[in-house]
Amino acid sequence: MSTFIPLNGSTAPKPAGAAAVRRTASVAALAALALAATACSSSGGDPLGGGASTSAAGGGTSAAAAPGGTVVVGSANFPENVLLGSIYAQALRAKGVKVEEKFNIGSREVLYGQLQSGSLSVLPEYNGALLAYLGGKSADPTAAAVNAELTKTLPASLGILESSPAEDKDTLSISQESADKLGLKTIADLAAKAGEFTIGGPPEFKSRQEQSLKDVYGLTFKEWKSTGETTANAVKDGSIQVGNVFSTDPKITQLKLVPLADPKNLFGAQNVTPLVNKAKVDATTTGALNAVSAKLDTAGLLALMKKVAVDKEDPSAVAKDWLKSSGLS
Repeated sequence: MSTFIPLNGSTAPKPAGAAAVRRTASVAALAALALAATACSSSGGDPLGGGASTSAAGGGTSAAAAPGGTVVVGSANFPENVLLGSIYAQALRAKGVKVEEKFNIGSREVLYGQLQSGSLSVLPEYNGALLAYLGGKSADPTAAAVNAELTKTLPASLGILESSPAEDKDTLSISQESADKLGLKTIADLAAKAGEFTIGGPPEFKSRQEQSLKDVYGLTFKEWKSTGETTANAVKDGSIQVGNVFSTDPKITQLKLVPLADPKNLFGAQNVTPLVNKAKVDATTTGALNAVSAKLDTAGLLALMKKVAVDKEDPSAVAKDWLKSSGLS
């Protein structure tokens, strides 16, 4: 097997004006899917954290690695991570790598142990949340700094590859009408209007972010509301003017919301990042996964999640189409 190529936390640049990130779905029929897709309001903003884990077919906990140099791609049990796992798996097959898929396994508590044991080779992760899970901290919230800390914090058997610009994290989002009428593009632009605005989000959002919004951006809002899973709809119908919506939430597209840019990195990096067992990957595998990271950005992931969560397209088919359009298949 080829020597593992350490990448020391390098990351592609964030596209200008890229929204900050996460997920839900739209109508009542999609509520259950949205709950699985978000996996964040109940887990403190961590896509892979919290909740009871469930083992899907092929997602057992055996420590035995797949035979014959097979790369085993795993995923957590929510649609975005399954989609990312499918993108990884198909990108590897396009390079001639033998792949086994183990999707819908559960939360990080289960997945991380399987990666350490070698039962899994590759997992789509979120760099900021993974660092927090491991008890690490980064004084600098940028992706490069977070990845540098991750490289130091991970056990020797595990490593991260190149992060994508795609992020799944908190945003402050407003309606398209507000953005156009008031010329709002960044969180900093809210300073002149925050005193007239009501902000909403999950129940814990106020306690976690009220002081940070004051300290970092000088924002004091007229009122805070607990809006939970209805936050995006509340922004659209005007019950609140600013909402804590997550950047890969399909409602951003469906309801024509505008996530405000976060130039001071209040919410920190949550870049989609391949986490690997070093003994189970080679240069072909790392090259193929890094090529995926180079092409995947937040807007693109949001568009893909709309197809999966709202249009109900098969994640494998969505992944296949994206890889073809990106020149990776």
